[in-house]
Amino acid sequence: MTLSDTQPSKTTEANQNSWQIKLLYDGECPLCVREVNFLKRRDAGRGLVAFVDIADINYNPEANAGIDFQTAMGRIHAILPDGSIIKNVEVFRRIYETLGMGWIYAITKLPIIGFIADKIYAIWADFRLSLTGREDLSTILAKRQQECVIADGENQSRCRM
Repeated sequence: MTLSDTQPSKTTEANQNSWQIKLLYDGECPLCVREVNFLKRRDAGRGLVAFVDIADINYNPEANAGIDFQTAMGRIHAILPDGSIIKNVEVFRRIYETLGMGWIYAITKLPIIGFIADKIYAIWADFRLSLTGREDLSTILAKRQQECVIADGENQSRCRM
């Protein structure tokens, strides 16, 4: 279930109160969507993880700890219920722990392994758009800005880059 950032439904309101981690993901990235679909199945409707698609034109940075689209596109981010922001491999570690699969990323808690995992993730994040056959970030940002102009007219508050 994707959290709506503009008009919460009854189901969304219930999940807003029960999530333990809010994942910001790129819904136009085929590998990201595959991972999110896996995580949604593991969540099994419990609402432990709130999934927020940053590629949705209605993505609202203010409802997501002020993380704008451009920042979210650069590295994976998640928000904890207290408003803390986490990013990179820590996001995967926390989500998998929340869903009872913490053992998968447990080794990344070791300082040297964690450092290496973060470096490998940084390389992946830097090249994920081209590796998945997508345009570069500047092109995506320009197209998104144009979509925002069309969607909002002169009011582009939702589309803060």
